[in-house]
Amino acid sequence: MLEVGAARLERWLAGFVERHGAVEVTAGPAGPVALARDGARAEFCHPWADPAGGDVAALAATVLAPREVAVLLVRRGGYACAVVRNGQVVASKVGTRYVQGRTAAGGWSQQRFARRRANQTYELAAAVADVAARVLVAAAPARLATGGDRPLVDRVLADPRLHTLARLPRGPHLQVGDPRSDVVKALPDLLTRVTITLAEPVATAHGQEKTTSP
Repeated sequence: MLEVGAARLERWLAGFVERHGAVEVTAGPAGPVALARDGARAEFCHPWADPAGGDVAALAATVLAPREVAVLLVRRGGYACAVVRNGQVVASKVGTRYVQGRTAAGGWSQQRFARRRANQTYELAAAVADVAARVLVAAAPARLATGGDRPLVDRVLADPRLHTLARLPRGPHLQVGDPRSDVVKALPDLLTRVTITLAEPVATAHGQEKTTSP
């Protein structure tokens, strides 16, 4: 499985054709599927695309189409709220909040650490909800993208002030490290990366070919 920016998708497919020969592109369960004559297979997926679409160029155009996206990134080390409009970050707020990690201690100490951790998690979620209400809800975006710790994201979105945000069409969920300014700057690229599930043919002991996923 790999990720390719939507702007480079057709070029990637051209390289796939060079390696494997002519391909047939059809609609798959989640997006276009390219099947080469030698058995190689590439499945394209992005949450903004029409799952019934069977054209890679159309998929790229859909992913790159102008839209306004609210982005909520939360991890135990911090958070980021950003608005991406037509491929540009137009508003953002990054913050840090310490949440203690799990401890191997037992008995009373473990209970004390667990209570402290629960309080810190509550304070983090409340702080992020405050920022999201100011930065994201006010922008009236058309879609919500998330990233980081899913349970924490869900906890933040449970805040009543974020009701309209939580009901927006969702995706993608970004796999990011601690939300920092460099991650925010990379959001226009991260949001438009298309997931490709690739199966390459490999030679068998009898000189025939079979297809395997990496």
